[in-house]
Amino acid sequence: MRHLDLLARLARPADTKIVLLVLDGVGDLATAAQPETALEAARTPNLDALAARASLGRIVPVAAGVTPGSGPGHLALFGYDPAAAENDIGRGVLEALGLGIPLGPDDVTARGNFATAGADGKLTDRRAGRIPTEECQRICARLNQALADFAGARVEVVPGEAHRFVLVLRGAGLSAAVDDTDPQALGVPPLPPRATAPAGETTAAIVARAVVVMERAIAAEPKANRVLLRGFSKLPHLRSMAELYRLRLGAFAGYPLYRGVASACGMEVVPCGKRIGEILETVAARWSDFDFFFLHVKQTDQAGEDGNLAAKVAAIEEVDAALPRLLALAPDVLAVTGDHSTPAPMKAHSFHPVPVLVASPVAFADRAERFDERAAIAGHLGTFPSRELLGLLLAHAGRLEKYGA
Repeated sequence: MRHLDLLARLARPADTKIVLLVLDGVGDLATAAQPETALEAARTPNLDALAARASLGRIVPVAAGVTPGSGPGHLALFGYDPAAAENDIGRGVLEALGLGIPLGPDDVTARGNFATAGADGKLTDRRAGRIPTEECQRICARLNQALADFAGARVEVVPGEAHRFVLVLRGAGLSAAVDDTDPQALGVPPLPPRATAPAGETTAAIVARAVVVMERAIAAEPKANRVLLRGFSKLPHLRSMAELYRLRLGAFAGYPLYRGVASACGMEVVPCGKRIGEILETVAARWSDFDFFFLHVKQTDQAGEDGNLAAKVAAIEEVDAALPRLLALAPDVLAVTGDHSTPAPMKAHSFHPVPVLVASPVAFADRAERFDERAAIAGHLGTFPSRELLGLLLAHAGRLEKYGA
């Protein structure tokens, strides 16, 4: 029996509340050049006090050595096996759902980045200097004008946060079998759209023509003069977490991708701010409405991708300072972890396990002095797949029946 099916079979309602606080990309590295991780360097008296009475360990988002994207990383936290074919969801549709874009079953979406390239066409910045969202909106409006008479499919560009956007293709016979155009590297040009299966040939050709139109329209932009596309996808068909686990679930995330994956899993997405203080204000106002609260903090990941250890430390300390407000709500179970590691020395997602803390009245107290990677390595939970964390949270909340006689 698959793990998800087992949890669904054993799940039972209870008058308990679970909070999953995700510090995106919180895991980091201790190296010769960076002796302390962000968690080790941060002053976190509240997280440390919580660690003293909690269980610690580490989670592996997909598999040993596999670097996860944010979508698979969060799907695993919600109990789904991200490596299973039925859970292979492209980033494009998650961004689209997070932005509230209406989608039909035949529509194809892709996550887009505005990027910067030099006169030679080679990329110098894959994120266009993280242009302001207002700039993104202005440029997307120009692109939609340029695409107004596009033939072969209806093509729409929807602005997201900062340098991000969503490309939506609508028409008959479209396929998501198109490879990314983002080379994930600098000093090289964007990749051409290529079909990953025969069914994607027509769609890849449409995307290639659309990219030409878009890049002509923004050629004079000082920063956002290229478009990078990844995660071509259609609407997913995931089993709802509400039905699986018999929970009322609320998602409190300020950025589209994380709202999208929560929506795809059957959570109610609650509008909220982007920083932990704003998020907690909304959580407190909706505390009576849900049994399960997914809280997402993005700033740790952004700092890690920028290689900015000091900013990552500051983001962790901001969460720690706000933690008493969350504890005052008296959740029955509180888990603190990340969807993946984003070590500052690597400036990217990595394959390294992620520290996790689980606090509840029935949690085995590891009596750790800190919440950081070293304490997590010594924690009695050990190192286990991320997809098994949800079962632990349900068990600590008294929401799983005994298995067998």
